[in-house]
Amino acid sequence: MQTEVYLGLGSNLGDKRGNIERAIERLRELSSELTVSGLYETAPVGVTIQPSFVNAVCGMWTGLSVFELLREIHGIQCEAGVRGAVLNGPRMLDIDILLFGNLVVDLPHLKVPHPRMTEREFVLRPLVEVAPGVVHTVAKKTAAELLADLVDTTLDPTGRSNR
Repeated sequence: MQTEVYLGLGSNLGDKRGNIERAIERLRELSSELTVSGLYETAPVGVTIQPSFVNAVCGMWTGLSVFELLREIHGIQCEAGVRGAVLNGPRMLDIDILLFGNLVVDLPHLKVPHPRMTEREFVLRPLVEVAPGVVHTVAKKTAAELLADLVDTTLDPTGRSNR
């Protein structure tokens, strides 16, 4: 059985665009169909004293279980190089499972849907590019609606961004 999955990719060390592109090629090996957003250069969130990120989202269909996919993702991240020791800090490659069909997982090492995706424009904007109508399993809103909600809350009364 094939499941529709959405992954968030990010890199801010080394050849950032190359890291994302190599990860996408590896992900193609796991999918019967892969759709990829454009690459977005974004400011870091959380630990702000670090290089900017390149982010993307890919949608795929896979026959893997969520745990098999997580194992494959960890392998791809390891191939890309060392991950920084600081949470939300610099990294060669980060791949997050955003949505995995209608599955909801709440384990210490895996949370699906991704718990902060609804708060992150750098996730929602590329997700809307590839799948504006995909519904968040818990929020019960489409990606486009989540992005609109987020953008509405980040504008001040003059229309300027608060982010």
